[in-house]
Amino acid sequence: MLRTAAILLGLFSLLFTAPGFAYSSQQTWLEPDFVAQAFIDVALRNEYSSGQKPLVKWQEPIRVWVKHDVADRELHDELTNAHLRHLSSITGLPIKRVPSRKEANIVWIYSNDAKWEKEIEREMGKSSLKHVRDAICKAGYRIGSNNAIVSASIVIPVDRARMHGKLIACVVEEITQTLGLPNDSDSAFPSIFNDNTPEDLLSPLDVVLLKLLYEPELKVGMTERQVTPIVKRILKRYQQDGTLDKAVSIAKSGELFQLIGY
Repeated sequence: MLRTAAILLGLFSLLFTAPGFAYSSQQTWLEPDFVAQAFIDVALRNEYSSGQKPLVKWQEPIRVWVKHDVADRELHDELTNAHLRHLSSITGLPIKRVPSRKEANIVWIYSNDAKWEKEIEREMGKSSLKHVRDAICKAGYRIGSNNAIVSASIVIPVDRARMHGKLIACVVEEITQTLGLPNDSDSAFPSIFNDNTPEDLLSPLDVVLLKLLYEPELKVGMTERQVTPIVKRILKRYQQDGTLDKAVSIAKSGELFQLIGY
């Protein structure tokens, strides 16, 4: 099914660094204390506002409606579906595509550079335009009174993303952040939440961060003080039961990983 996408990707001339996930200097993502700090920085901080934030995540099935305002619909659908399946398998969240906007709690728009600011303003509000000139693509979510995420929007200007060689990165990072990991941080490496990471796909660390977020012990609205001891306890279990070691194979099992040919 992904063969068509593979052919079309070749035409895009996107450049990727082949990740062995070995990182011979050190594998810090295997160290529970390192992962715990990365989780705190990515899940309980926000790149556009200071201070600590409560834990947020989805508590209902995710229903995604995709709007295509540009060509290459088949390619974009394949990339989208592949990553959604991977996220669902990692988190255990039910995630599916729906045929109409009214059924959706995530609106995903493939747009172009000429229209994307209008799309952002309409979907996310005028305040979301504040940092848009430095961005290649954009996502945002809304939370309910109990700190559960209730809806989200994603806008990818395909021509802008392709010009920067970041179409895959936009597909992967934006929807992943709307699951409740809103911050970019240097403490997370290798990770899609770190601008210095050369790869555009989920790393083993990202797999662990997603698994942690959707552990039932972590409740929406929890503070850093509440989250920290629980995360450390879960990571000790992950270390003992092999979850940390398995993160490499889980990252590599994603259809996008197979598609790009690593």
